[in-house]
Amino acid sequence: MFDEVFDVVVIGAGHAGCEAASACARMGVETALITINLDLIGQMSCNPAIGGIAKGHLVREIDALGGIMGRVIDRTGIQFRLLNRSRGPAVRSPRAQADRSLYRMEMRRMLEATPNLHLRQGTVVDLIVKNDRVLGVELQDTRRIGAKAVIVATGTFLNGTIHTGQKTFSAGRAGEPASLELAESLKRLGFPVGRLKTGTPPRLDGRTIDWDAFEPQPADENPVAFSFSTEKIEQPQITCYIGYTSERLHQKIRDNLHLSPLYSGRIKGIGPRYCPSIEDKVVKFADKNRHQLFLEPEGHNTNEVYLNGFSTSLPAELQQELVRMIPGLEEVKIIRPGYAIEYDFVDPRQIKPTMETIKVKGLFFAGQINGTTGYEEAACQGLIAGINAALQVKGRPAFQLRRDEAYIGVLIDDLIRNGVDEPYRIFTSRAEARLLLRHDNADRRLMPKGYELGLIGDLDWEKFNRRRDLIMKLHRVLENTRFKRSSVEYASLSQLLGCDLGDSISLAQLSQRQGVSSELIHRLLPESIKSETSLKELESALADILYKGYIENQKIAYERIHHHDNMKIPEGFDFRKIAGLSREMVERLERVRPQTFGQLRRISGLTPAAVSTVLVYLMANKSDRCVT
Repeated sequence: MFDEVFDVVVIGAGHAGCEAASACARMGVETALITINLDLIGQMSCNPAIGGIAKGHLVREIDALGGIMGRVIDRTGIQFRLLNRSRGPAVRSPRAQADRSLYRMEMRRMLEATPNLHLRQGTVVDLIVKNDRVLGVELQDTRRIGAKAVIVATGTFLNGTIHTGQKTFSAGRAGEPASLELAESLKRLGFPVGRLKTGTPPRLDGRTIDWDAFEPQPADENPVAFSFSTEKIEQPQITCYIGYTSERLHQKIRDNLHLSPLYSGRIKGIGPRYCPSIEDKVVKFADKNRHQLFLEPEGHNTNEVYLNGFSTSLPAELQQELVRMIPGLEEVKIIRPGYAIEYDFVDPRQIKPTMETIKVKGLFFAGQINGTTGYEEAACQGLIAGINAALQVKGRPAFQLRRDEAYIGVLIDDLIRNGVDEPYRIFTSRAEARLLLRHDNADRRLMPKGYELGLIGDLDWEKFNRRRDLIMKLHRVLENTRFKRSSVEYASLSQLLGCDLGDSISLAQLSQRQGVSSELIHRLLPESIKSETSLKELESALADILYKGYIENQKIAYERIHHHDNMKIPEGFDFRKIAGLSREMVERLERVRPQTFGQLRRISGLTPAAVSTVLVYLMANKSDRCVT
């Protein structure tokens, strides 16, 4: 017998759980979101920021499908910046520093306002499974809740262990208990479980910082929002600051490595390669005499400052000594010490592209339980799990995304095909179709799917159609508006660019010339379309034109890759001599030592860009004993 029965139960109210529960409820199924502490829904356990390289793409895709992360950060972000502005449109990505407490409050407000969604506080200790079908969950207080589908989104809580120096204790994150019984329940069901590790830096008292000693990093003057529904960022923005470690600090860490659980052998789990601890940085990059740090205020109404780049598990008293070796922090006080946390994860090769487990019908996994790291990676998995749980309950076909449709598709495909040997983080280099998968066109790629699923409202759908029609109209105008040699505009443009432009030039051709800005193209638009066109829509249309030929070539190259699986790779081949391969990619290649290109292509963690780079080299050097 059950105390309550719902269509879907979601375990955990982190970023994966919030997206999963919101999607299920808005798709019309009765949903329960169960969490240990209702006051910490949407808690930012580590860095209070959303987005970043490729991560910002994920948030845009979540929003285009009808998710809520983009809307929440747009309402609570206190420093918006578009990263990679100097590079091509495909790799530019939005990022925003959040007011940590406001983000949490806004997420809870949105969930509580969602019909069909019921919040419950409690600790899930067991999954109720019969004949390989999930039937519900059991709570620590003996309540039993029935469900047709269950989504496990437990973050770092599964058998979580916190390390600070030589002190170790069980916890899901600082101040909250770990989920021990549920971890054992998953093992009893036969899921292969491993251990991963992540960490967080100390939080500083901003009143004890010499701010003048640091380099200011202001917010963008015109913030780029995450949600396509956001017209303008209204709230006041803050300034963050850049600082650096010192060689004296590095030496102090080297002298005390025996106190680090990471180097003393206490920590067995593998940590994130792209967010290493300060101990790891000092050891693995011994040639560097300083490392960059970011001082990020955690909100308008708090003195707490996040020391980004200084993740550590060293003893608390040593952390205080170390941070005071940073110029500008000589008198600083630590509010919360940093720590490392180990936790269980399940081999993601146990799930389908829908996020449903292979072993148990109706059981879905989302977030760090699948070996990922990052709020955005977790949120997109939660959204897909929520969508598919709701579809299953309603008897509708499952929903999947391909690699060439979205970064979400890339992430899920990487997980279920390759598994993980370290916490997985999304990068633009992981996507073969990255020139097509831009942050600015996520709505055109995915919003029709979100609308069909019932997650996009009519007002947002109408707005999307107006934007899509305008961009299509812009394509035609940019291709067809030409300036002939005899025109006044031609003469001024030729003078501006310092070169002859031929007998005539179109706006599309002009936009691809070096030194031509989108602002200039906007000024040259015909009056009939200029007034209704913002720079945002124009830049999206210009990016389509810029990448059109590259995308066609990319499709051809992608097809070509799969036709060379029998190409031999010479024994003892030195992958280090291939220009363009990162140290990580070389390490993976040397560890596996593939004998054919087909074996190489299937190496876990090898990015599509690396695969293409190797293929180009092998094709160009066939005489070097590489034969097809």
